[in-house]
Amino acid sequence: MKKLASIIAIASLAFLTTQGAPETTPSLSPADQAADESKRANEFLDKCFDEYVATHPQIETSLGIKTHNDQWNDFSDEAAKRDLEIAQKNLAELERQFPKEKLDKQAQLSCDIYEFQVQRDTEGFKFRLDNYPVNQMGGAHSEIPTFLINIHKIDNQKDAQAYIARLNGITKLFDQLIVNLTEREEHGVIPPKFVFPLVLEACQKVIKGQPFEESGPASPLLEDFTKKVGALKDVDMAGRDRMILDARKAMIDSVKPAYLKLIAALQAQEKKANDDAGVWKFPDGAEFYEFALRRTTTTNLTADQIHETGLKEVARIHGEMRKIMEKVKFKGDLQAFFKFMREDPQFYLPQTEEGQQKYLAMATKIVDDMKKRLDELFLTKPKADIVVKAVEKFRESSAGKAFYNQPAPDGSRPGMFYVNLSDMKNNPTYELESLAHHEGIPGHHMQIAIAQELKGIPKFRKFGGRFTAYTEGWGLYSELTPKEIGMYQDPYSDFGRLSLELWRAGRLVVDTGLHSKKWTRQQAIDYLKQNTPNAETDCIDSINRYIVMPSQATAYKIGMLRILDLREKAKKQLGAKFDLRQFHDVVLTNGPLPLDMLEQLVDAWVKSKS
Repeated sequence: MKKLASIIAIASLAFLTTQGAPETTPSLSPADQAADESKRANEFLDKCFDEYVATHPQIETSLGIKTHNDQWNDFSDEAAKRDLEIAQKNLAELERQFPKEKLDKQAQLSCDIYEFQVQRDTEGFKFRLDNYPVNQMGGAHSEIPTFLINIHKIDNQKDAQAYIARLNGITKLFDQLIVNLTEREEHGVIPPKFVFPLVLEACQKVIKGQPFEESGPASPLLEDFTKKVGALKDVDMAGRDRMILDARKAMIDSVKPAYLKLIAALQAQEKKANDDAGVWKFPDGAEFYEFALRRTTTTNLTADQIHETGLKEVARIHGEMRKIMEKVKFKGDLQAFFKFMREDPQFYLPQTEEGQQKYLAMATKIVDDMKKRLDELFLTKPKADIVVKAVEKFRESSAGKAFYNQPAPDGSRPGMFYVNLSDMKNNPTYELESLAHHEGIPGHHMQIAIAQELKGIPKFRKFGGRFTAYTEGWGLYSELTPKEIGMYQDPYSDFGRLSLELWRAGRLVVDTGLHSKKWTRQQAIDYLKQNTPNAETDCIDSINRYIVMPSQATAYKIGMLRILDLREKAKKQLGAKFDLRQFHDVVLTNGPLPLDMLEQLVDAWVKSKS
């Protein structure tokens, strides 16, 4: 779950039109002509990408570009319409200037991916109001301070002034956000009641402490700005003090009023909310959910098919868990084993600074140990490093259990594997190995960092994280592959791997249950409580997430199953010629893809080796 993935992912939405490429020289050979045309096509897409990024300042900052470091993205509906219109124009220009038959295979793939994205965005545009811009999983109220703290670097005085400008710019940004909330309300889209106390608490936490309050510790924003400015070597003490004073003024005059205005808007909307959980309640809910499943899974699977797949996978994994019970000589049924795993103190660290630090140290060791084994599974490895971090205190209650933030392309920031330590009872140590493999290596860090470092493909393929079934399918698949080289020696840790896979299988059931079969929130919570070893708080938090992010949770298991199916098909066809490292190269060295396109690449690889 990558907090910045939503920021980086939108970079592939739209590209500005550029001038047509000149005709190729007739004297070139067909292969050289294809190479020349492909190079021009890549340049076309890169120029468009760069121009798009230049109109989206947060994407610029995330990519290490500081040109508009003092501005925010435009959240308005007018901007969304503009982006789609530009994308459609660009697709038409791409098809006119660069016929696919004149391009090499990689450039053809780039065109296919871009066409897929624009067509999907066009189809989905009519559903653009079918979402919750503010929810407990994300939204500007929590992502803006997170962005300033984690992404906005201050290397000099100009960067510090840009940070202050962004603090002042929150007023306009939140005004746009309130308009977006109002538009959705008029459309009949209001979050369920449970969302409001969670988002209101997150908003209030941002404006706790100095300078928002006269006394107490510094707020997260003031603490961050003060620390970054304090590290500047080219600014004297008086200059630092002036900038800190300006930042405090921006927080009092702009940030606090913006948050108070948003809080008032949310409190007013809360009075109109009900407990209906699924998107079936939207005016076009059924049609929207069908689209959401197609968008998320990049397949044409129906809600009923996904629901049935989930039920079958839950039953299969329960069977695997019973084998673990036999291995550890546990007496009792599966429910008793779940209770044992939930409650036995050997699997939990204390809710203390020492317990949290030990958990971080364990996570770091798992990542470091896996680094030493990568050559057994991969030919291509990322240059970017990865670090383990605890989720910041101010967003613990709204953040997920664990997630990954991608490295900066210029190498200035490593990949970050975040763990949420707000409730150590939610972090059983038996799940940590699998969690680290998913979010860290060989999971999201391998996939995302390798994609960013690829050569010879357009930027939108390197930095686009829009194919959730591919990215999260790879993450879940990456929980399994370390077992195949001898990891998970502790049977309880292997149970943890199965418990996380079971969790993703259960998601297929509850997501479709909530949004297609009209399950209540409590019905979905009860299903997870009865069928998984997870704590009740975990079940509640997760169902809350699936409610506000319809279809997203189906990506993991659908993606994993497809990757496994492709691997098994390749093994069967190639026999002794099958090389797992080469298979992983095919999967990882083309960037994120729709699953059908991934299948075509694997089939082509198999054919080339047959």
